[in-house]
Amino acid sequence: MSLQRLDGHQPTALHDIASTRQLEQALAALLPSQTLMRRAGQSIGRLAMALAPHAHTIWIACGPGNNGGDGLEAAVFLHQAGMSVRVSHLTGKQALPPDAQAALQRARVAGIEFILTPPAMAPGDLAIDCLLGIGASRAATGDMAAWIKTMNESSATVLSADQPTGLNVQNGQALLHDDGTPGPVVHADHTLMLLTAKPGLFMGQGRDAAGQLWLDDLSRDAAEQRWLMSVAPCSQLNPAPAPADPRRHNSHKGSYGDVAIVGGEALAERGMGMTGAALLAASAALHGGAGRVLISLLAPLHATSPTEVIPAQPEWMFRTFQALDLHKLTVVCGCGGGLAVRRVIAEVLQRSLQLVLDADALNAIAQDANLAQLLKNRSARAMPTVLTPHPLEAARLLNTTTAEIQAQRLHSAEAMAALWGCTVVLKGSGTVIACPGQISRINPTGNGQLAAAGTGDVLAGWIGAKLAQGPCTWLGAFEAASQAVYQHGLLADQWPAHQRLTASALAQQVS
Repeated sequence: MSLQRLDGHQPTALHDIASTRQLEQALAALLPSQTLMRRAGQSIGRLAMALAPHAHTIWIACGPGNNGGDGLEAAVFLHQAGMSVRVSHLTGKQALPPDAQAALQRARVAGIEFILTPPAMAPGDLAIDCLLGIGASRAATGDMAAWIKTMNESSATVLSADQPTGLNVQNGQALLHDDGTPGPVVHADHTLMLLTAKPGLFMGQGRDAAGQLWLDDLSRDAAEQRWLMSVAPCSQLNPAPAPADPRRHNSHKGSYGDVAIVGGEALAERGMGMTGAALLAASAALHGGAGRVLISLLAPLHATSPTEVIPAQPEWMFRTFQALDLHKLTVVCGCGGGLAVRRVIAEVLQRSLQLVLDADALNAIAQDANLAQLLKNRSARAMPTVLTPHPLEAARLLNTTTAEIQAQRLHSAEAMAALWGCTVVLKGSGTVIACPGQISRINPTGNGQLAAAGTGDVLAGWIGAKLAQGPCTWLGAFEAASQAVYQHGLLADQWPAHQRLTASALAQQVS
């Protein structure tokens, strides 16, 4: 594979530290000593010249490990190409790894200029971060922390090699100091991932720190490619769905499924209401292509009359909960359900043909072992179910903390999926979609525009619409959730930057 720019639309395998090390050892065994490091340095150098062809200064900050060795090889490549290169090299208490030691000797022989203090840099110049590699487990301190600060405050373009220094490539969180506080992280304009794409660059803080992502798997022929493909990835990027087929002439509304929205507690006597969440889910389900959308508000009709809700949406059909034929419906339960959802959740779990559980439905299950068992029973009965927790709801479900969920997003989603035998959509920066028997997916679309009230309700309704139109299987639920998550994020990516995204406007764009 040659150097490629990742835009998030192509299928990409993601490897954690363990599988990356396994691949590195397998490929290194095929090649002469130092070959991988030289290829990495050449790849960094080529991208550097493409990003800053007229740079007056290229500063390469190298750490004491193999990531620093990659930087030293890049320095040799750039120096031989006639670029003005300066290197700052930190050495640790231990001896350099053999390949990094050889790279340092090559740089000295080539006449590379080594400096202790970062140079003054201007727009058009380039800083290359080769400080810490994937094996780093503690936050940067001392000179390294100072160099990170220099890069982040510089007007030069910043390129990180393999990952931004200070970022945990497993989870996308900042590496921690001994006292548990987060350390500094390089905020790169570009990151060139070497050998493998790492999950932490697609979720959490990684989305902000990595900038534009590039990948070079360092293979150069078909035989090496086969070795790289022999190790299973820990996850993969959620791929863009194929364009939907046009609807057949010979079809009717029953061909596209019925979605029932159960939620929207409204209690006039308490002066509060959450009907908006249910209506947002209903709007998304309708615009997402469901044949019919039924709404069952968890409140007396005198508390919230359908005609008082939104007369501009006449396609909605309002039903009491008792009037719903749950065994024929794809149900989206919990959006704005409040405490009232607890009156109906057991029946929803037992009877719904297909089910999306969100918000207050998840909170109810987290607090009631009997409900949790009913959820587990759906798996034994092959009744497709999708959970859509945000990190706090996931923490309640797994009886842990939000920080622990964020520190192990992949593991947390997979644990919930295994526990209940269903598809789990763990929302957040780099939404994770997990399902038993499937390689988990990390979603590459979406941005901070989705940090607005109601966007999660829109996603739940959209998943419901996808489920209603698809096959009644686990795999159908996994694919339905994956497609809805991707397109939900893509809409946010395409949203005009100057226009604030609102959930109601988002729901109107679902298709």
